Amino acid sequence: MLINRTVSDLLDAFASPDPTPGGGSAAALAAALGASLLAMVAGMTKTKTGSPEARKALDEARGRLMAARATLMGLVDRDSAAYDLVVAAYGQPKGTDAEKAVRRDAIQRAMRVATEVPLETATVSAGALGDAAAIEEHGNPNATSDVGTGIALLGAGIRGALLNVEANIGSLTDPAVVAEFKQRRSVVEGDGGVFHRSR
Repeated sequence: MLINRTVSDLLDAFASPDPTPGGGSAAALAAALGASLLAMVAGMTKTKTGSPEARKALDEARGRLMAARATLMGLVDRDSAAYDLVVAAYGQPKGTDAEKAVRRDAIQRAMRVATEVPLETATVSAGALGDAAAIEEHGNPNATSDVGTGIALLGAGIRGALLNVEANIGSLTDPAVVAEFKQRRSVVEGDGGVFHRSR
C-alpha cells in the first residue's frame, strides 16, 4: 500500500515515470496532511481562552478531522487503484462487436469509479476545511502558521481532486451520471465559501 511506505519511498513513487500514483493520490495525501495539522492544533492543551467551550469545540473538531484523515489516507491508495481499473478496461479485447460492447461497459464502469474517488477526496477535504474556523477561533494562538498551512494543504487537495474529476467526467456517457457528479462537484465548490477561502 502506498500510504504505508516511508516518506522517501512514497516521494520516489510519485516521481517515477509510472502513471500511478498520480495527481489524485497526491491530492488525497496533501489533504490528509492538512487535516493532520489542523487536528494537531485542535489537540493542543493550550487554547485561545482556556474556556470549557473552547475545549469542547476543539475536541469535537479534532474527532471529525481524525476521521477525515483516515478516509483521506485510504483515498491515496483508492485513487491509484481506480486508475488501474481504467487501464485494465481499455486493455480488454475489441476484436468483435460483442467484445467491443463488453469493453465499452467496462470502461464506463471504471471511469465512474475514477470520477467518484477524487470527488470523495474533494468532499471529505471540504468537510475538514470547514473545521478550520473553530480551530482559528479557539486554538492555540502560537500555532497560527500550522493552521494556515493545514488550510493551504486542504485547499490544494480539493483543487487537485476536482481537476481529476473534471478530467474524467468527460469520458462518461450516461447523462444522469454526469449530472449527478456535476451537482456534487458544485456543492464542494460552493459549500458556504469553504473551498474559496483556501484560494
